Amino acid sequence: MIEAELLTYAYPPFIVLAAALLMLVLPRTLGYAVGTLSLIAVTAIAFFVPEGAHLTTEFLGFAEIQPFFVDDFSRLVGLGLGFLGTFAVVYAYSSEASRVMGAFALAYVASAIGTAFTGDWLVLVFMWELMAVTSTLLVWNYGGDAVRSGYRYAIAHGIAGNLVLFAVAAHYATVGEFVYGAGADGIATGIPAILATLGIGINVAFIGFHTWLPDTYPKPHFAASVFLSVFTTKTSALIFYRAFPETNLYLAYMGGLMAVYGATFALLQHDMRALLSYHIQAQLGYMVAGIGIGSALGVAGAMGHLFNNILYKSLLFMAVGVVIYRTGENDLYKLGGLWKEMPITAIGYLLGALSITAVPGFSGFVSKGMVLDAASGYFGGPEYQALYWLLFIGAVGTFLSFIKLGYYVFLHGPSDREVKDAKTGQTVAMLSVGGACLALGLPELGWPIFTDLLPFVDGTSVIVGETTEALHPYSPSHLEDAAILFAISAVGFVLIRKPLSKLDLGDPAMIVFPLGYYVGRGSMVAVTETYRAVDSLAVGFVRRVYWIGNNPVLAVDAFCHRLPDWVVELEERQPADGGRPSTIHLRADIGITILVLTILLTILVLLLV
Repeated sequence: MIEAELLTYAYPPFIVLAAALLMLVLPRTLGYAVGTLSLIAVTAIAFFVPEGAHLTTEFLGFAEIQPFFVDDFSRLVGLGLGFLGTFAVVYAYSSEASRVMGAFALAYVASAIGTAFTGDWLVLVFMWELMAVTSTLLVWNYGGDAVRSGYRYAIAHGIAGNLVLFAVAAHYATVGEFVYGAGADGIATGIPAILATLGIGINVAFIGFHTWLPDTYPKPHFAASVFLSVFTTKTSALIFYRAFPETNLYLAYMGGLMAVYGATFALLQHDMRALLSYHIQAQLGYMVAGIGIGSALGVAGAMGHLFNNILYKSLLFMAVGVVIYRTGENDLYKLGGLWKEMPITAIGYLLGALSITAVPGFSGFVSKGMVLDAASGYFGGPEYQALYWLLFIGAVGTFLSFIKLGYYVFLHGPSDREVKDAKTGQTVAMLSVGGACLALGLPELGWPIFTDLLPFVDGTSVIVGETTEALHPYSPSHLEDAAILFAISAVGFVLIRKPLSKLDLGDPAMIVFPLGYYVGRGSMVAVTETYRAVDSLAVGFVRRVYWIGNNPVLAVDAFCHRLPDWVVELEERQPADGGRPSTIHLRADIGITILVLTILLTILVLLLV
């Protein structure tokens, strides 16, 4: 017990941030090894620190600041982020990701873990903004089209961060404290709640606020997409619950609409990562719906689905990433028959697809069933039939999407490519995460271990008020629903397969939200061109000053327009820098500079806390 309490002082973000700094200076293999070990440590801390443990301090005159707080919610999310992060780092190393990209990814992971474990709104704002900065750097690191989409991503998350900041300020003005639950259940009502809904709504991809997601995640390095697919949206779903722990049917129905909307637009995609990105929105819909329902079963199901999404969504991005890595192709319609060439990758994809589509035997079946049961009024709760059918339609769209993706990538026609399968590290990552998806959903064996991790659940029973109600995820009615879902989806895919192949949205942001797309692109061009002009003037000025300093006589003569012939001949033979190379380094990698400054300032602030 003493050892467990001591772990309270092992602040998880510190460990991962330190690993990010070390990765910049250590040899690549050693740096990635340190990064992997740091996340194993986070997983262990999340598992062993006792519930209710917290660090409380005073900061900037504010009392009762809690940068580290452990309850059922933070433990569950911390376990998921630590476990997945471990294998995401292994995957990135095997996928030839650079040390710099690995450092960006670790800093991003650290900020997300800090967001999950914080116990008050003030530290949340800091970690929330840090998460936006580090994830933007991770996108930009790849260059090319990722810079443009990363700029739009930065605008979206900058707006979200400011809205959350204003919400927290208004909350403090109302309540007088920052600690979760102090003076109010969740965020204070009124202006704070409205601002929090908008700010957090951007991060959890509310309809209309979501275009940053499918616009950004297909663009960076495929290993970066594995990190991006998990950490921002899932930690934001947790904060969504922190802000709105009570029943809110408006939010619940927004979740139902997200499930349908995301699955529908996923079906229309040609780009594999764009399809998966829309399904992040669709799966977030189930989390938002469960939280909005507000019952013990609904919240437990939402948190369970959050945990499962950390696993199977990253697994799907891993499998698709290997396909892109080996074939160089992003368009699923230009692939086919790869299961013979890439059987391990096909198995990894299958494990993720069976879990996200809620096939019995996989963890997704358990958590999605809990959310659907909550909408159906199980355990005496209110019945929301319209919400239930929205979620069910979303489930059909999910099934159709992953039948489509698997069919065109791995099954359709013979493969005309001779490609290798996943590398060793990629294989280890995919099969480890896929194994967890399977193990935590097995009848009578795995699912009780999974549900025991959930809030409001004691073993295999949901705590409803002062009583408990037993969970039966493998009841005949649940299995019957799964069979109906599969039958509808299989027949539906046969009917819509050919029409779907002729549809292509192009840039989702341009089609779905053209005003936002063109405003974002126009402002991006204006900012980058202004930066280019200022940079050119500054560099030109420094070069001229450097030349004048090395050639004062020539400079005076040039100024007075009295250049003799011998000087002209000398200038023709001499370079403009005075005859020797410049030792001034005029340019630095802005991404690394921002990363190092961000990490150092973060560590300094947290040390002060």
